[in-house]
Amino acid sequence: MRILITNDDGINAPGLAAMADIAAEVAGPQGEVWVVAPAFEQSGVAHCISYTHPTMIAELSPRRWAAEGSPADCVLAGLADIMRDAPPDLVLSGVNRGNNAGENVMYSGTVGGAMEAALQGLPAIALSQYLGPGTAGLEDPFEAARVHGPQVIRRLLDYGDWTSDDDFRLFYNVNFPATGADGVRGMRVGAQGRRQGVRFGVAPHVSPSGRRFLWITGGSQQARATADSDVEILLDSYVSVTPMRPDLTCHASLGLLQEALDDR
Repeated sequence: MRILITNDDGINAPGLAAMADIAAEVAGPQGEVWVVAPAFEQSGVAHCISYTHPTMIAELSPRRWAAEGSPADCVLAGLADIMRDAPPDLVLSGVNRGNNAGENVMYSGTVGGAMEAALQGLPAIALSQYLGPGTAGLEDPFEAARVHGPQVIRRLLDYGDWTSDDDFRLFYNVNFPATGADGVRGMRVGAQGRRQGVRFGVAPHVSPSGRRFLWITGGSQQARATADSDVEILLDSYVSVTPMRPDLTCHASLGLLQEALDDR
């Protein structure tokens, strides 16, 4: 198996090293792992692509490339240029430093990388490691992902729905709980949740030169969310698995809105 990996924390991130180990185990001794990752951290860029300016890429070592762009840019670079003559069988994005559950999904460059692979017609999985008190004292905070990641990926490859749904290929968002490998209670499938009372905001600061700047702030990652959602699954120390597709349409509202607004 040939696997392409990317992330949004950057080419030197420890989570990418964990992902390389996971991918190597899944690919097997006869497989190949290719890395195309951002040269610098790209957290929070979602599915952004560098549409208005070129992306410089550099080969750092065999099968390892850095690109001055987003995770989606990296996937495009891998598929359309670096691996053009022999495309991968699977694209893995992560392992992200921090969870990408609940509302975090909409901002996540890790999820954006997997989404781009799905739009290109390839099986893709985003993987993220929830961090918290349970991982703070670990020598390897990515231990849960590193140990359980290969099995989760194999089970998704064997049992996941990889068909195209209304012309959109499905992809998967996987989050590992904030615990060591021994603390993982298993795996559960759930929908994307919404943390109660959690909003992104800004914190203003004035620099020594008198200029005003804004820092983006997030909310509590311990807030409860929809029952049986990815957020709640993680808080219960399970690996969360959420099937997704790159389609933001609210299909439940289409019929009623068409009756009210369509001119036919």
